[in-house]
Amino acid sequence: MKQRIVLPLLFSVLAACSGSGNRAEKETAVTTDTVLTTLADPDTIKTDAVTSATSKPNEVLFNGTMIVPPDCQATVTVLMGGTVKNSSLLSGTVVRKGQVLVILENPAFIDLQQSYLDSRAQLEYLEAEYRRQQTLAKEQAASQKKLQQSKADYLSMKSKEQAAAAQLQLLGIDPIRIEESGIRPYLEVKSPIDGYVGNVRINPGKHIAAGEPVCDVINKERTLLRLVAYEKDLAYIQKGAVVEFTVNGIGNQVFRGTLISVGQQVDEISRSLEIYARVDTVEEIFRPGMYVTARILH
Repeated sequence: MKQRIVLPLLFSVLAACSGSGNRAEKETAVTTDTVLTTLADPDTIKTDAVTSATSKPNEVLFNGTMIVPPDCQATVTVLMGGTVKNSSLLSGTVVRKGQVLVILENPAFIDLQQSYLDSRAQLEYLEAEYRRQQTLAKEQAASQKKLQQSKADYLSMKSKEQAAAAQLQLLGIDPIRIEESGIRPYLEVKSPIDGYVGNVRINPGKHIAAGEPVCDVINKERTLLRLVAYEKDLAYIQKGAVVEFTVNGIGNQVFRGTLISVGQQVDEISRSLEIYARVDTVEEIFRPGMYVTARILH
């Protein structure tokens, strides 16, 4: 009789222990599944509907592009048209300020130089004649009419000489050099700044009209970030703050910059504004137009 009582009791204890262990395993599994679901759930990561930027709690990311300020980008144009005689420009070529980019042929350029030299020569004669008439008028040996006529001729020629000289200076030609070395047959178009050539629009034999662009020259020494921010992010934005950013196509390498400007007008539709940061160290691989993702350190 004692053995019959002990065996059922032993089976009951073992069953209770097994049930308790299963409940513990189920509770652990549920807890683990909940954590994994929370980390993987895309609803827990906020995504910007306009820029597709993502942000973690207490961190705001800003998307944008690399640019250069206006004074570091020049569009090279010609004030006098002509036919391209010689040019070996390629996009990406390094040029210096004052370096010849293209040589143009135009008979009107020769005529302008001749007009200046003729005006200069006649001006010397008319000035001497005017001085002589002034002396004669003081001695009452000449009429006032001759004096006035000589003065008018002198001033008229002086204005022509000054106009021709001003046009030559606009074309980058020193009038004094023409007097010393003579008429130049070709017009040289020079680079206005140091930088890299881009958007080349010419080739030998092509006619370039006055005001038509030849190429662009870009100086990357002062590369900036133009980032898109939103009014809800203004609390995280402060001029002078340190900016860390990554560049699309350069992996996960982190670069630094400094926030230098915050836009003062919010777009009525997107509720966005532009902010600008100066890149602390400009890398050779950087190019204007590259996409970047940045965050502001606090």
